[in-house]
Amino acid sequence: MPQPRKRATIREVAKATGLSPAAVSYALRGMQVSEETMERVRQAAAELGYEADPIARALASGRTGMIGLLCGSLEDLWQQSLAVGIGRELLDRDRYALILDAGGDPAREILLAQRLRDQRVDGLIVQPLDPSAALWRDLAQALPVVSVGDSLDAGATVGEVVFDNQLGVALSLDHLHELGHRRLAVLTPTRPGTPDRPADRYVLAAAERLGLDVALCTSPQALGEATSVARRVLAGPSRPTAVFCLSDSIAYGVYAAAAELGLAVPGDVSVMGYDDHPMSGLLSPALTTVDWDIAGIVRTAVELVLAAADGEPRARRTVQVPSLRRRGSTAHPAR
Repeated sequence: MPQPRKRATIREVAKATGLSPAAVSYALRGMQVSEETMERVRQAAAELGYEADPIARALASGRTGMIGLLCGSLEDLWQQSLAVGIGRELLDRDRYALILDAGGDPAREILLAQRLRDQRVDGLIVQPLDPSAALWRDLAQALPVVSVGDSLDAGATVGEVVFDNQLGVALSLDHLHELGHRRLAVLTPTRPGTPDRPADRYVLAAAERLGLDVALCTSPQALGEATSVARRVLAGPSRPTAVFCLSDSIAYGVYAAAAELGLAVPGDVSVMGYDDHPMSGLLSPALTTVDWDIAGIVRTAVELVLAAADGEPRARRTVQVPSLRRRGSTAHPAR
């Protein structure tokens, strides 16, 4: 049986080039040597099959090359897209994502954030379930933290990519109001005990401004559970004429529940989402929703965390401005 090939060492590269191991190390990192020496060392390293030992490199530099990504719930398809995008963007920049899922549980979120810190990631990107948790301030003293979606406890981040939820909610509820809807259900992934959720607060404020009768209901983002919640909402004695979901994943559950109950979208009930997942345009009818420019969020979050990890922090706050995608799932309520 053939034996596995041993990893070439930096000493072997040094022997092949006639340089000291220290000089080879500098050359491989592009430091303190001439361009000619760097090229000679890199050619020898390639011929020998030398690859830098990531553990040794981390010990020497104090960096792991890993960026933690803590998602509030990967049952949400939009957050899955965010994780894929951030993972690929980091890989393009020669870094790697360590992705963990809080599963919609704020207590689990805190535990996993602590574990990422203990794994010595170079930085952390988080889409927080509980932005007001005291942990964030302590965590930010140990590593660069960038939040996506909501601001963390004041001063606890090196960067924020926050959503203009006030505008996003206003666009959504104004649209439904203009169509003539007055009795709405709003399905949110936020738990009643989770503090500091501006999107939920903006819903209530906008409803008061517009004179809407709004029932705010908590719904998981998994399809089966979202369908169960939507079924209860739509089968009730005072069925809303429209359902606004603070996640497209939840809106898919409303479609499923409506089909089970023999209700037409939008003939019997209008449905709105909130994050324009690619699947939303493929539904029948296509889902009216809010677009937050996920590609821009990915790019900005990665730039912020890597700049801070490299000791070159940038302007720390970026506000994502939403746009409304009007599609076939919303219409005037049935008379």
